[in-house]
Amino acid sequence: MKIKSFSIKPCFCILAIGLASGLLSLTGCGVKKFIPEEEYLYTGADVKLEKEGTFKGTREVETQMENLLRPRPNSKILGMRIGLWAHYKGSRENPGFINRFLKNKIGEEPVYLSDVNPTRTEELLLNRLENMGFFYSEVGSEVQRKEKFASVHYEVLLKTPYTLKSYQYERDSIQIDQNIRELLEDTKLKEGDRFDLNKMKEERERIDVELKKRGFYNFNGDFLIFEADTNQYDEKQFDLFLRLKQNAPEKAIIPYDLQNIRVYPNYSLDDYGEGTDTVEIRGIQFIQEEKAFRPELLEQYILLEEGQRFNSDLSRLTSNRLSGIGNYRFVNLRYQERDTLSSDGQGLLDANIYLSPLDKRSVRVELQGVSKSNNFAGPALLLNYRNRNLFYGGETLNLTAKFAYESQIASGEREGLNSFELGLKGDLIFPRVVFPIEIRERFAYSVPKTKISLGTEFQDRRGFYRLNTLSSSYGYFWNANRFVYHEINPISLNFVNLSRTSPEFDVILDNNPFLRQSFEHQFIAGVTYSFAFNMLMDQFRTHSVYVGANLDFAGFGLNFLNELVDSRNVNTFLGLEYAQYNKADIDFRYYWRFSEKNVLATRLFGGVGIPYGNSVSLPFVKQFFSGGPNSVRAFRIRSLGPGSFRPERLDIGSFFDQAGDIRLEGNIEYRFPLVSLLRGAVFLDAGNVWLVNDNEALPGGKFSRNWFNELGVGTGFGLRVDVEFFVIRFDMATPLRRPYMPEGQRWERDFDIGDGQWRRQNLIFNFAIGYPF
Repeated sequence: MKIKSFSIKPCFCILAIGLASGLLSLTGCGVKKFIPEEEYLYTGADVKLEKEGTFKGTREVETQMENLLRPRPNSKILGMRIGLWAHYKGSRENPGFINRFLKNKIGEEPVYLSDVNPTRTEELLLNRLENMGFFYSEVGSEVQRKEKFASVHYEVLLKTPYTLKSYQYERDSIQIDQNIRELLEDTKLKEGDRFDLNKMKEERERIDVELKKRGFYNFNGDFLIFEADTNQYDEKQFDLFLRLKQNAPEKAIIPYDLQNIRVYPNYSLDDYGEGTDTVEIRGIQFIQEEKAFRPELLEQYILLEEGQRFNSDLSRLTSNRLSGIGNYRFVNLRYQERDTLSSDGQGLLDANIYLSPLDKRSVRVELQGVSKSNNFAGPALLLNYRNRNLFYGGETLNLTAKFAYESQIASGEREGLNSFELGLKGDLIFPRVVFPIEIRERFAYSVPKTKISLGTEFQDRRGFYRLNTLSSSYGYFWNANRFVYHEINPISLNFVNLSRTSPEFDVILDNNPFLRQSFEHQFIAGVTYSFAFNMLMDQFRTHSVYVGANLDFAGFGLNFLNELVDSRNVNTFLGLEYAQYNKADIDFRYYWRFSEKNVLATRLFGGVGIPYGNSVSLPFVKQFFSGGPNSVRAFRIRSLGPGSFRPERLDIGSFFDQAGDIRLEGNIEYRFPLVSLLRGAVFLDAGNVWLVNDNEALPGGKFSRNWFNELGVGTGFGLRVDVEFFVIRFDMATPLRRPYMPEGQRWERDFDIGDGQWRRQNLIFNFAIGYPF
């Protein structure tokens, strides 16, 4: 990007100079005057490595050495010790309200050289080096002082490390010995590896976990010890021996089998009375006073079997599956050891599964303040009725009624677009696969659920049209593991009836035949599939990714049916013209967490819809749009695209024109803490939408090879109030590149921030709930 000119008003220059001067006062010179006469401010330490011989992994060693340096110096932001400065200012006599507030919120206690113990740090470094195999290494330190500041320089001489020659487990007298020897085949300790105490601990933990999967219920990793022998070699090599402690208890080294499995589907602390009924299926006893859950259905969630060898994985997965039903507040799987052993000397366990149900029926009333991605906001009232365990098989019935009013905010010339909505929706969820042919699934992590939905909605877009929508779907959803989610709807139907159009809206449709067709294709029938891989929920993971994908195929099934039944008319079904298109999109996000609250978040989004047959464009409700609080924030909602198109008038009517069949978008945002619950962000967005087919009403809207020259680009900053349960977001952005301008004039050249008219035309304010991605 090349900016040829940059004009700033004189008053703004004065303000900038004053701000820069204030920031300079927060640097080292600004805090130096507060440092006591007998003290030196500690600015940190560094480590220099020198090695004896040649070996790999020096960078890893250096990183571990740096992580051991204590204490940490006072933090710096853009080279300024703001927290330390706030502490000093707030600690003076009569500091004033603002200085006291800053000290309490962001102040940091000063770290002086007198708080540093280089000798103790040297001991820590040597100890870590020995744990990593660098025996007899040397560590030295030097304190470096300059004016009122001091740092420590550490020098480490790395001796050649000891490397692994062989790794073995010698005993082979009892059953556990044979299992351990088998597990050593998958060890991560390989010949030539450097001696590393942490890797040995990980190896011991791995064996402990695997033994519990093989029935050793009472085993503990502490019963294993490592011994290293360096006497057999002249070079720095060692043999590693894994041994079982001689005093390991008998119960820890024998496997256990399951004898009795009991399930209490309606467990409470009250004792079960005389009316308790017991039903046995597949060796599992279901004990309940009155029928709370059908045993033949509940049995499908239990992976345990009578006579089965104890397996910690199956225990965990059984608990997960039972919790996934959604009917139970608590799922408690307890094992009880029996006093006797089996005939072949194995231990015996009884498994007791206690299930505490949630309330069967509930009614909830919600008053919401809704903020949507299309800049519509307003109040909504939701009434929800829920019936759990409807047919005593974990089924859940949800009925939801919705009353909502929405108005489009922060939309410039398009302000005033509003709507009134009424809706009623019912969902019936079966916690299993419901299919005409019985399917006895055995998904280990979670049981797929079947969802049947039926809903209707009335929408009055004031001054334009009324829509009556009837929708239904039948499908399945499940978690394959902790990160992966699938949802497929083999049947997805939508019928939309457009009624009571206004003369103004009729003119809009007459001027754009593509838009008219997108509203006329009111019958949508097809298959949808969604996939998500989400690691973003792990807040302490340094690198996290999210991949979401959606597929939507509409019309091909009806076309096939028509050809079978009546090949003369394949354009309608039951007298209704239906939409035909294939649509797909992918959403990739990458988070780089420098710390818990300092995050670099990026997103790439791509979506395309291909209309065919009856359709020359996607149905209006399926189209892509760009701009707004969750898109390119420097442009108002639906004010980008398609392509280089720009409406003759930016009014409410153009809201319906600026959408497309293709969407490409990229975002990058740096999020950082400010004070307490307030967080800041700076961001850069780019994107646009395009059409697949030419549309005379939207010149320049078709996708072409020069699509990258038609990207809208914007930047800005934001403030977020993050109260953990929800986020209130305020973003201010300005365009850097406008794709609808003539070529050569698309990049913004003048940023006259001091001019009120420039700010009104170029600064875009966005308000939303939640992070943009």
